[in-house]
Amino acid sequence: APAREAAKPQDHGWAWMVLLAAVLLQGLTLGFPSCIGVFFTDLQHEFQASNSETSWFPSIMVAVLHGGGPLCSILVKRFGCRFAVMLGGLLSGVGMVSSSFCKSISQLYLTAGLITGLGSCFSFQAGVTVLGYYFVKWRTLANAMASTGVSLGFTLWPLLSQHLLDEMGWRNTFLIFGGILLNCCVCGAIMRPIQVASGSLLQPPKPGEEPGRREEAQLSNGASSPHLKLQQKSRGTACFQVLQKYLAFDIFCQNKGYQIYTIGVTWMMMGFALPHVYLVPYAIQNGVEERRAALLISIIGFINIFIRPLTGLLSGQRAFTGRRIYLFSLAALLCGLSNFICVISAQFNVLIIYCVILSIAMSGIGALTFQVLMDVVEMDRFSSALGLFTILESITLLIGPPLTGLLVDITSDFRYVFYNSSFFLISAALFMGLSFCTLEKKSKLKEASKVPLDNPTRYQYNETSAEPQHESQSPPAVVYITSV
Repeated sequence: APAREAAKPQDHGWAWMVLLAAVLLQGLTLGFPSCIGVFFTDLQHEFQASNSETSWFPSIMVAVLHGGGPLCSILVKRFGCRFAVMLGGLLSGVGMVSSSFCKSISQLYLTAGLITGLGSCFSFQAGVTVLGYYFVKWRTLANAMASTGVSLGFTLWPLLSQHLLDEMGWRNTFLIFGGILLNCCVCGAIMRPIQVASGSLLQPPKPGEEPGRREEAQLSNGASSPHLKLQQKSRGTACFQVLQKYLAFDIFCQNKGYQIYTIGVTWMMMGFALPHVYLVPYAIQNGVEERRAALLISIIGFINIFIRPLTGLLSGQRAFTGRRIYLFSLAALLCGLSNFICVISAQFNVLIIYCVILSIAMSGIGALTFQVLMDVVEMDRFSSALGLFTILESITLLIGPPLTGLLVDITSDFRYVFYNSSFFLISAALFMGLSFCTLEKKSKLKEASKVPLDNPTRYQYNETSAEPQHESQSPPAVVYITSV
């Protein structure tokens, strides 16, 4: 493929087209599970399923969406972001079309849950990764702007779902959704591959350059039968190196900031998704009309559209450099406290107030989640760090709603949904905030007793980084790779 060098393509030019594609991608992927609550009651009646059984369907979808990170990392390293996004769009569309023909709730687990969730994961995470390379100076703003796609999804998916459900039923609606999700392929086509001069990004490495492959090939060429055991041992070492590369265990063990943040977010996700799954059924059970209940999710998304960019601009200020984690913890704390409003009353007017406050808190979490992760790890390891980060949080995303659904089945009281959500969110917020505060104090004590670091203001809460970080470096030279 012909290649041409572009002078400083980052932060302007085609980067803004990539940002637009990322906005649409996040609306089509992360925003999509927001509409599942609209179908909750209909699916229960169709398949005669309990709350716990029905909640497995969105739980699997969201868990795979987040937990497929390592597979997405492999695809990005091997084939590039464009391929990963387009493959994800194809899987998402096929999954929802197949779901329209399901005869049991367990079949939905496979089609809409696993296949659509995995496709959404590929499209979403590859889109997030490419933003980190197209933007340097405006990276915080770009991440916040991209996350407004989630807000658009939260606003439009529930309204569209309720309209189509009323007009043609859930099966035909899922069939239409399959066609809509194929638009991820169009977004992927926009993401032209780029290669950083350091060789750290996006273009697929040559087969001989994969971790452990070169050594393995050398052993294979010169090996005879007496060296078979040595060859097998080398293969095992190569497998371990590949696993470490795509799951970033070395960063998790050495980087205290990444370790605390990953544990905190993983715990937080036990309660974060619960309102999205159960808010509509909770409102319907308490006498709210179905259309008005679906509107509650749209209110959350609509407010997010305006709040997320403001959060991105605020967190991008110099005063918050190294302190974005505290904004993130504050947002998680507010999100947890807001759930108590639902417990007080389930009247529609009260639920609107709840949705407004919850949306403001969610804006902070959505805009800062990946920016904080970019703060605590080097960009050339971001894809790997994202893989481990998402696969751990996917575990709690998977088990949180079904366990809470089981509690609701036993007690017949939806208020336990919001009690559980508040517990996990508040405890995670306190854990992250206090832990990073302690980590920052320890770092300052070390700096005071030793030779000053090269850049002591760089992410003060990162006590032990896996690799040195230099934000002040000029953007690397970039080559656009265009194909016919």
